[in-house]
Amino acid sequence: MRPHRPATSAPAHARPAFLAAAARGLALAGVLAAMPAGAQVTPPAPAPQATQMTPPAPAPQATQAPPAAQMSQAAPASGAGLSPRQRQEVVEVLRQALRQDPSILREAIVAMQAAEEDNRANAQRSAIATHADALLRNAADPVKGNPQGNVTLVEFFDARCGYCKILHPTMQQLLQADPNIRVVMKDLPILGPNSVVASRALLAAQRQGKYVQFQDALMRLRGEPTEAVLKTEAERIGLDWARLRRDMEDPAIAHRLEANVALAQALSIQGTPALVIGDTLVPGAVDLATLQQLVAKARQGG
Repeated sequence: MRPHRPATSAPAHARPAFLAAAARGLALAGVLAAMPAGAQVTPPAPAPQATQMTPPAPAPQATQAPPAAQMSQAAPASGAGLSPRQRQEVVEVLRQALRQDPSILREAIVAMQAAEEDNRANAQRSAIATHADALLRNAADPVKGNPQGNVTLVEFFDARCGYCKILHPTMQQLLQADPNIRVVMKDLPILGPNSVVASRALLAAQRQGKYVQFQDALMRLRGEPTEAVLKTEAERIGLDWARLRRDMEDPAIAHRLEANVALAQALSIQGTPALVIGDTLVPGAVDLATLQQLVAKARQGG
């Protein structure tokens, strides 16, 4: 897992995903080579209202590719697949088509990316439904906003995560503008030992009824949440440091953090911050308008 960039930035994995899709598209020739003997290469039916591809002009008679029926007769006796000559003919047809209209490959890649995104979103919606109790109805979880709110957001965050700190004031604006939102907080310490110490301190502060105040203090913090800094911030907002320090070592707190990590993995959360709003998983620090749109959609049951 890693910190998520704000949603306005291009994700770091966008280009590798594009290259992977392109590689799959270019593997088409290999797929064709695996076709059994006698199989015909039938072009797909054109999409409604789509511009149809103009077939390439036929080559001179001496090198003209035989029709599909003749190609099937020329297949090797073993029936293992296309002959080298047949494969060359198919590849040449594809090459000429792409030269005449390169948008074919681009459209195929866009379609594959869209399909992958749809599959990923469907899988995440299914995971959210499966783990709804752990996400929304764990009585041990800290809650911000209105505990009786008619829509619930779940926020996974790391107290040291810079993008979580960017999201923090936006979430405060959301709660101020909409008094009917309930936010379940999921501490997810993924950035090293100081993250774990800060998360333990936050859950210990919950036992003194000051989780929200302490979390606000740590999200405003610009330095490292070392134990000395945690002690200063805790005493500043009226926490009993000696009690808090003892509670931080309670195995029950460690188990809660382990459960949060397991839940994040079950939802395929890759970093922080991450929000669950309705049946949607939102990675990264999104803006207020986007949050409000997602809340409105969740209220409508979408």
